[in-house]
Amino acid sequence: MIKVGTQFLLVSSVLPLALLGTAAVGQKGAKGKGAHPVAPVRKATAKSTQVSYEKHVAPLVQKYCTGCHGAKSPAAELSLVGYKNAASVLKAHGVWEKVSGNMSAGHMPPAGTPQPTQAERDLVVGWIDATISQAYCDLDDPGRVTMRRLNREEYNNTVRDLVGIDLRPADEFPSDDVGYGFDNIGDVLTISPLLMDKYLLAAEKVAKAAIQAPETQSKPVRFPGSRLDGDGGADFAETGGRLLGTERGDVGVAYEFPRAGEYTVRIGAFAQQAGPEKARMGVRLDGKEIRVFEVKAVQEAPEVYSLRVRVPAGKHRLSAAFLNNYKKPELPAPNDRNLIVDFMEISGPLEAPGALPAAHRRIISVSPTKATRIAAAKKVLGDFARRAYRRPVTKDEVNRLVRYVHLAEKQGESWERGIQLGVQAVLVSPNFLFRVEANADPKTAGKKSRLGSYELASRLSYFLWSSMPDEELFKLAAKDALQDPNVLAAQARRMLKDPKAKALADNFAGQWLQLRKLSVVAPDTKEFPTWNDGLRQAMRTETEMFFTAVVTQDRSVLDFLDGKFTYLNGPLAKHYGIPGVEGDAFRKVALQGDRRRGILTHGSILTVTSNPTRTSPVKRGKWVLEQILGTPPPPPPPGVAELPDDKKGPLTGTLRQRLEQHRSNPACASCHARLDPIGFGLENFDATGAWRDKDGEHPIDSSGTLTDGKSFKGPAQLAAILKTKKPMFVRSFSEKMLTYALGRGVESPDKCHVDDIAAAVASKEYRFSALITAVVQSDPFRLRRSETPQKMVKR
Repeated sequence: MIKVGTQFLLVSSVLPLALLGTAAVGQKGAKGKGAHPVAPVRKATAKSTQVSYEKHVAPLVQKYCTGCHGAKSPAAELSLVGYKNAASVLKAHGVWEKVSGNMSAGHMPPAGTPQPTQAERDLVVGWIDATISQAYCDLDDPGRVTMRRLNREEYNNTVRDLVGIDLRPADEFPSDDVGYGFDNIGDVLTISPLLMDKYLLAAEKVAKAAIQAPETQSKPVRFPGSRLDGDGGADFAETGGRLLGTERGDVGVAYEFPRAGEYTVRIGAFAQQAGPEKARMGVRLDGKEIRVFEVKAVQEAPEVYSLRVRVPAGKHRLSAAFLNNYKKPELPAPNDRNLIVDFMEISGPLEAPGALPAAHRRIISVSPTKATRIAAAKKVLGDFARRAYRRPVTKDEVNRLVRYVHLAEKQGESWERGIQLGVQAVLVSPNFLFRVEANADPKTAGKKSRLGSYELASRLSYFLWSSMPDEELFKLAAKDALQDPNVLAAQARRMLKDPKAKALADNFAGQWLQLRKLSVVAPDTKEFPTWNDGLRQAMRTETEMFFTAVVTQDRSVLDFLDGKFTYLNGPLAKHYGIPGVEGDAFRKVALQGDRRRGILTHGSILTVTSNPTRTSPVKRGKWVLEQILGTPPPPPPPGVAELPDDKKGPLTGTLRQRLEQHRSNPACASCHARLDPIGFGLENFDATGAWRDKDGEHPIDSSGTLTDGKSFKGPAQLAAILKTKKPMFVRSFSEKMLTYALGRGVESPDKCHVDDIAAAVASKEYRFSALITAVVQSDPFRLRRSETPQKMVKR
């Protein structure tokens, strides 16, 4: 093998770029296309109005607001005194955005105080929104670029699509940080020393799994008894093996299988025989029994038990278990049957003569001869780097990769081994690990520019697939066709029909709806004895299938609020009390009655917004305000204790009664007036989403009155009221989708575009495709504020 420290070579030649100058690695190979200043693509859309602050808005603010929000001791430390004109309002636009949001939601003025008429409310909210929106539109700024690395899901999916093997190496990486509710936000995706080490290991693993080189062919690997782990065995000193004396547990080894294929497993074993039958040994792969052997051998003549098994690439556990324990101490010896495992040996994969893995054939598309080996290396590594870097590559870049082939051959190793090393170098390059959107022309710094066509292809593919572009996107990028908004929209529609669009359900919906939390919630099984992991997974599947149906069937996004269908299997239907669904397979079910509507009544949502032993109207109300309406409440004031989970303590009665006592504290009242009624509307669902009419001995009261004065009784009426707030939902949903698509938080200039996206969705009957089309055709998605490489690196 190569004697030079390969990892040192790769790190010293490639990775420093990630820290010192990644932003400058760029689009020279892209022929400079698409990286030029452009004239403004859109103009401000906020309508002019004859309403003025001084004549129309200020008197209403004085009449309804300054009583609480005056100059002295204003509520929430927010004073609305001292604003004289539109200019002064714009200087404090953040304050007035809150005023607009609270008035449009009906939260302000608070109940019990004089209320404006609907016309007065519309006038104030309309003027604030139009004034601030006009100011944002006038900025004409598509936002800054943050160079960001691939997160774990993006890394796994990109490797899968690049080499054709679903290895999921990033499952071993540290967890990604989250910003603005998502884990693809460039500002929080940092690189730690541990992650750099993981990158090196992952690159080696992928290269060896994808490319077959003579030096890295798997030789038999033997694990003596001392290296076998498991909770079912004890050391057997006489042979160095492991003794299994009960049917509990097993002994084995977690082994990194370099690639998918058939492997030979050999197990040296014997038994201490007793009773009427011979010992039986079960061989397991990842806990699933794949073969049973009758072990007739004894210590004086141990035997080797061999089998062949097909194993996917990656780490899997092979183990041996004792299946028929026998112990009768009251009988004469031998009266105790035991199994002893001396070693396990793994060899493979066992390829047919001349056969090469599909990934190998995919990457090495030419057969080198002695005369053409360097030209072949340039072709192979150039093609691989082009796809991995998601753009054309320069001659310089290819020549640097071919050095690894020279190095391998110089030290007596094969051409294929050199290609392996070149692939490793690509996989630790910042051009692979980062989505680089650098300026081709420094003169464009500070100006609005189009994204390069290859950059736009990557934005689109990582938005909808969480992975690299496919060949169709690459071909369109090469022709600059993606700069046409209609082509971009057509590609988005095509991509939503591809199976890879499931990533949108996994990664966008999984975080927007907080489904990922479902894997860690732990309802108390004493309180909820029907809860189990099968139910947990079924709940997640239901919501993911519902989201996928909205995407693939191009349904209205308003179905999220009150959709009258869902997807159930037998166990989940039984949990919900819905008859007529049997078996483990999921199917579409039309919802009858008025108990369940939309995602709000999915078990997944109801469970992640509950406590282990009881429901939480506060958490459920907060979830609706944040994830559905986009009006998150402020954090609770310091020093205010949470409501205890149990019913002991100073607060008594039903959960509703205890919450009402809790919010009698003035410090809690204003927020709870927004949170609790929504949560009360969902009280018929217990902490695992099952319907109930009583909480213990107390009948459930699921009625409520929102801060805008609208009353409801039960979840169906609550869903109907929420649907009347569809402008708020659609705007919130649009903002979250744009945040996810851009990989950055929405900034002030973006809000004008969010309004445009929401309006476009409403004009197209709220179809999901209208949302995606409006996002990918928006200025923040297609354009950027150019910056110098130095500024990007400093950031």
